Amino acid sequence: MNAIIDFLNTIFWGYILIYGLLAIGIYFTIRLGFIQFRYFAEMWRCVLGSGEVDRDGITPFQALTVSLASRVGTGNIAGVAVALTLGGPGAIFWMWIVALVGMATAYAESTLAQLYKIHGPDGMYRGGPAYYISRGLKQPWLAAVFSVALILSFGLIFNAVQANSIAEAVEGAFGINKALVGLVVAGLSGVIIFGGIPQIARVAEKVVPLMAGLYLLAAIIVMIMNITEVPGILIGIVKSAFGLQEAVGGVAGGVIAAAMNGIKRGLFSNEAGMGSAPNIAAVAVPNPHHPSSQGFVQALGVFIDTLLVCTATAVLILLADVMPSQELTGVALTQAALADHFGSFGFIFVAVAIFFFAFTSIIGNYSYAENAVIYLGGGKSGVMVLRVAALAMVIWGAIQSVATVFNFADASMGLMATINLIAIVLLSGTVSYVTRDYLRQRRAGQRPMFHIDAHPEIAPGVNHDIWK
Repeated sequence: MNAIIDFLNTIFWGYILIYGLLAIGIYFTIRLGFIQFRYFAEMWRCVLGSGEVDRDGITPFQALTVSLASRVGTGNIAGVAVALTLGGPGAIFWMWIVALVGMATAYAESTLAQLYKIHGPDGMYRGGPAYYISRGLKQPWLAAVFSVALILSFGLIFNAVQANSIAEAVEGAFGINKALVGLVVAGLSGVIIFGGIPQIARVAEKVVPLMAGLYLLAAIIVMIMNITEVPGILIGIVKSAFGLQEAVGGVAGGVIAAAMNGIKRGLFSNEAGMGSAPNIAAVAVPNPHHPSSQGFVQALGVFIDTLLVCTATAVLILLADVMPSQELTGVALTQAALADHFGSFGFIFVAVAIFFFAFTSIIGNYSYAENAVIYLGGGKSGVMVLRVAALAMVIWGAIQSVATVFNFADASMGLMATINLIAIVLLSGTVSYVTRDYLRQRRAGQRPMFHIDAHPEIAPGVNHDIWK
């Protein structure tokens, strides 16, 4: 079985996705007229608009923070350190590039999620790749395969991985037994996820900005303390990506290693094109009332995850006297860097950061899986089973080694990402059409609104009650 899973991962992550995600990001960047660069201010406008919301959805800001809860996880702390170790500082440059083109992919998939959303059995908005595959492409069987893959990876296994990261960090920093950590994390998670997506959204909008803000503040403080070295570090990252500078901050890496590791870690971190974030994007009440506005919001999420949080980790490490090191990588390397800057407090800070990053990832991941269960017709009983199973995986993951099961999650995520990429390319004409409608109204000085009756050419599959 392991051989089969390893083979699938080689196909998905060695060939299809490593090139497919990048190519499709470039495709949407060009097709949408470099939308992530030309309309960057529009992203902030769509996030920071009115907080008014109807009873069936959540606010755009809540949708952003829930998607960030899932995106900003241990990969931002451990993943960046691994990229630096294996690919050198140039890997960070390629993470930036992946994020910049991935913003267009994130825009496309979340715009489609908004367009094809429906009212679920509980009245709440439901949507995501399963819905635009089923209603837009008329392929319900493929939507079901996608949903199962999402539930296995994001709903169950990735939560075990996040719990394992929390347990390792807390045990290392405070000496608390892993089993006890797992029970506490499961208990806290249960209090939130049993309140459903509205409760998850309320927690995320408070915790995620604080969590990310403190982490970025630590990086800003370190940059101020080492202000004379910062320009050289940032210029060195760019130069080393092309082999023009052999070492930055004591770290060396080849051009190919930098590109491959930066691209891989960037894709894992920002999730653009994976088909995960659109599940919560669909639940938002867009402001303005147009599918494109939530596309802009989720594109901003990719920027915050990689260009801000991942860069913060890279700067913290490169400005510390911890590289190169044969013994340290992952979380241990980031902890050593913070300890170099802030003394023993650095170890505690990273442990606390991992707790919050991973904990919010658990509740964010669960919200995606709940949408998939609803699509499959699980109803209240199916959602209850998912909640219990997700909490059980949190406890199990805190205690056990999750290496083997993580490989299975990679294969599952690879399958769902492949399906999603095919779907958004096939529906790219619809994305382009909806985008032109939004930008036309904005250029005319109007507040963009979307009325489906005015667009009969894309009406099949779109809910008229929502977009009337």
